Amino acid sequence: QAMAPLHPVAVQCQEAQVVVTVHRDLFGTGRLVRAADLSLGSASCLPVSQNPAERTVTFVAGLHECGSTLQMTPDSLIYKTSLSYKPTPSGNLVIVRTNPVVVPIECHYPRKSNVSSNAVWPTWAPFHSTLSAEERLMFSLRLMDDDWSTERLSNGFQLGESLHLQADVASEGHVPLRLFVDDCVATLSPDRNSSPRYAFVDLSGCLVDGRADDTTSAFISPRPRQETLQFVVDAFKFAGDDRNLIYITCHLKVSPADQAPNPWNKACSFNKASSLWAPVEGTGDICSCCETGNCPLHG
Repeated sequence: QAMAPLHPVAVQCQEAQVVVTVHRDLFGTGRLVRAADLSLGSASCLPVSQNPAERTVTFVAGLHECGSTLQMTPDSLIYKTSLSYKPTPSGNLVIVRTNPVVVPIECHYPRKSNVSSNAVWPTWAPFHSTLSAEERLMFSLRLMDDDWSTERLSNGFQLGESLHLQADVASEGHVPLRLFVDDCVATLSPDRNSSPRYAFVDLSGCLVDGRADDTTSAFISPRPRQETLQFVVDAFKFAGDDRNLIYITCHLKVSPADQAPNPWNKACSFNKASSLWAPVEGTGDICSCCETGNCPLHG
């Protein structure tokens, strides 16, 4: 018993993979299990390394490898797999001296993040939000040149010009993800709840600024890739304020790319030619709540 580790199975949920370290004294009896009897996931992936000195074996697998499954909740991506120990007879082929074991393993990744700009004018510098804590997705919001090829370097805008905004998520190692912009607000300070404030994307993905008579604001369709969403917003300033300075904060989220867009995961623009809301992908009915204003907050 004195030799038994307190935690015979240790799990690290990294940005793109899961690392499982198993102490071969799995039952705390001092009898070591055979590494060949351990496997990960429904695909029965084998250990990638052993440490004889520490009596451990280590598995390393991409988040959607080895037969793992993905569950999505309103707030999280949850990757599920399991460690299996299946004893095989040794010596006497008739008997075994240990029981099989299945250890459920989960990695949770928050699927939402707030990403903010620096001041748009006169001091805009392209801004990246990198959440470096373990178990986080990395979102970014960038101001791009008019042809979307590079980040915009100049500081200011004239009224009548357009802001080209690009939201991204680094999804390497995850199942294919599709990025959405839930909402974007403009304020005169970095506090997104300060007043005055103008929400130009709202209602879980409606670019409501494009509904005004004098704008051409819209999401860009098609996307360049599923984990990127581009949108154009006509430049504006707050009435009665001479600072000519705004901050932009956007709330971004992801869903599995193979999940059909719906009223709570959508990117909708107003088409002035047809006087209808149209989605970047999905059927037109998912945008109907952009007109009525009763879009569901989550599903």
